[in-house]
Amino acid sequence: MSTAFEKRLATLAQQQFDKYRWLRENQEPLAGQVQIYWTDLGLAFPNVAQPWSAVFVSWCVKRAGATAAQFMFSPQHSQFVNWAIANAKAGTGVFMGRDVAQYAPTMGDILQNNQGHGAYTFQYAATHRSYPSHSAIVMEVGVDSKGNYLRTIGGNESDSVGMKEVRLDADGLVKNAGGLYISVIETLL
Repeated sequence: MSTAFEKRLATLAQQQFDKYRWLRENQEPLAGQVQIYWTDLGLAFPNVAQPWSAVFVSWCVKRAGATAAQFMFSPQHSQFVNWAIANAKAGTGVFMGRDVAQYAPTMGDILQNNQGHGAYTFQYAATHRSYPSHSAIVMEVGVDSKGNYLRTIGGNESDSVGMKEVRLDADGLVKNAGGLYISVIETLL
């Protein structure tokens, strides 16, 4: 069963998708909203051409009610993933970085993947704070005629707020042929 925070996070991501999915980052009102994603986190806004996907995830997590003591708000996915993996190793915190091969994502979690031709692994993510990657918020987990799936919403996907479907195996684990996916940040808030 999802917590109130997880529901708020998924709903907030869905609202951003519904409002901005047809716009590109250089079109208003999305361009103005991208600036808000940065400034609401206390970060200097460089411009809409600067990658903003991690800022989108951080902004949604903050707006859903997490504090800076609970989540590492960052313009780089690898920063908050490495921090969450450290939480899991220490058994502390409310955001825990999990190996995508061992943890079945649920609504309100954050799914991290490689960018482009990256081949980073969970083990690499556990020991490095800076590498290119992407992540998005799990807003739905379900079953359809093809089997288990999840849907994510992320920022800066094709220069907009986008949604993706990811297939899951019978145990709810991400099907990870080719090593596209790296980790899942489990939300315990």
